[in-house]
Amino acid sequence: MHTEYLGVIAQLVLVLLLSYPTGKYIAKVYKGEKTWLDFMKPLERLMFKLSGINPNEEMNWKQFLKALLTVNFFWFFWGIVLLLAQGSLPLNPDGNIGQSIHQAFNTSISFMVNSDLQHYSGESGLTYFTQLFVIMLFQFIAAATGMSAMAGIMKALAAKTSQTIGNFWNFLVLSCTRILLPLSLIAGLFLILQGVPMGFNGKMDVTTLEGTTQHISQGPAAAIIAIKQLGSNGGGYFGANSAHPLENPTYLTNMIEGCSILLLPMAMCLAFGFYINRKKLGYTIFGVMLTAYLIGTCVIIGQETQGNPRIDALGIAQTNGSMEGKEVRLGAAATAFWAGSTTATSNGSVNGMHDSMMPLSGMVEMLNMQINAWFGGVGVGWMNYFTFLIITVFISGLMVGRTPEFLGKKVEAREMKIASILALLHPFIILSGTALAAYLFTHAPQLVASEGGWLNNPSYHGLSQMLYEFTSSAANNGSGFEGLGDNTWFWNYSTGLVLLLGRFIPIIGQVAIAGILAKKTFIPVSAGTLSTDTATFGVMTFVIIFIVAALSFFPAHALSTIAEHLSL
Repeated sequence: MHTEYLGVIAQLVLVLLLSYPTGKYIAKVYKGEKTWLDFMKPLERLMFKLSGINPNEEMNWKQFLKALLTVNFFWFFWGIVLLLAQGSLPLNPDGNIGQSIHQAFNTSISFMVNSDLQHYSGESGLTYFTQLFVIMLFQFIAAATGMSAMAGIMKALAAKTSQTIGNFWNFLVLSCTRILLPLSLIAGLFLILQGVPMGFNGKMDVTTLEGTTQHISQGPAAAIIAIKQLGSNGGGYFGANSAHPLENPTYLTNMIEGCSILLLPMAMCLAFGFYINRKKLGYTIFGVMLTAYLIGTCVIIGQETQGNPRIDALGIAQTNGSMEGKEVRLGAAATAFWAGSTTATSNGSVNGMHDSMMPLSGMVEMLNMQINAWFGGVGVGWMNYFTFLIITVFISGLMVGRTPEFLGKKVEAREMKIASILALLHPFIILSGTALAAYLFTHAPQLVASEGGWLNNPSYHGLSQMLYEFTSSAANNGSGFEGLGDNTWFWNYSTGLVLLLGRFIPIIGQVAIAGILAKKTFIPVSAGTLSTDTATFGVMTFVIIFIVAALSFFPAHALSTIAEHLSL
């Protein structure tokens, strides 16, 4: 067990060391400064020339959002068409059939919004063609969309007074060519060297020790797994995600994939400080996020390594912790660390089954997603924190009698209204969806039975399964309590709607706030200015975020995770 802790500490130290230079590099990319990847410029110019886009043309925040929404609207239909027709398309050596309309609707939305909520198993639910031209393609585009939105906000906040926030198309291309692609190539190479499949052959027939034949799925896994982790995507190439021995074959691949989950969300947070030349503010935000992440992750590790009291009552020793749903080759601590990272960053990949974790672990995992501001997805995690920054500036300014200002711009009623709506939207869509599902489960048994019953545990844990599904969808995370039978028309359509609302309304609101602030007259710092780069302000932000989450979600947890914990 002590060795497991060392592995966890090594991953954390490694990603912290890598996040600083990566954040500095990202800031240079978005500023247009010279970097070692400038040899990509001819390719970028060719892409802009073929598409008829002038990357130097500045956009106001409305034009920026129009471009962002337009490209995502196009890819949504692209995904649905290919998923429906995949059985007739090439690169299908295993003969997999097309998805149903409601499953294709959910899958296309899920990967388009950087959630990768999977109501299918990768081996049988997709072909190599759709793995590449829907799944992997969307994993680049969705991650780059969130990063581009944050780049626009950073540009808006860095300017003293500006009518524009940069060019979305330029940020989108740079996010792919200068950040996501090179990092994915490096990670993918490591995975290939460790034995992760990378080819286009069909299932491999293997004779087991018992003399039976087993069909082993293969395919271009390594390339997709790399961007899945680095882009906060999380969609498993195989059905078991990174608990699958071919998707995550060794402890080294577990470390590489685990560090990849955290690298860009951490680096993007630090990049903000470098971009606006306010490193102390960047460190303060990073410190709040890191503290909250570590507290939650330590709770999960503690819960999973101490074992299950029900098993203790049977007199069975649990020297390795609670191992239900976990890989013996990885251990309880490594699985718990991954669970904390994947839910705090909106990655959603798993190397063990979250449905099998202890109730309080499940509660922390859900709280990470319900707060959705502890690093979060690439770009959008920081943007969610930005929403609470605006609220905290306004409240703190009123409390101490100082002008509510952020980076030299007055925070007034308009920005506060938008931020408040965004802060309340997240719990609203989660709790409304859960309430609807719980109502149908209890009042429409024929509907539920016709769809396979939904739950394998209708008690406290059953409510947790439904709450987790809508939480994961709203946070664009994609992980799940897989005791839930989710490939039905109800779950595909309901979570699809929540995926859309949880992704695009916050982005629209956050970019709008930044665009409105950018237009305002810059106010120099004075004795009456509220300082936002201090530990005190960081604590204030943390408290406000926690209060909003606690008030919103405590009743639901009292009836699900907490009730289940007390029943053990």
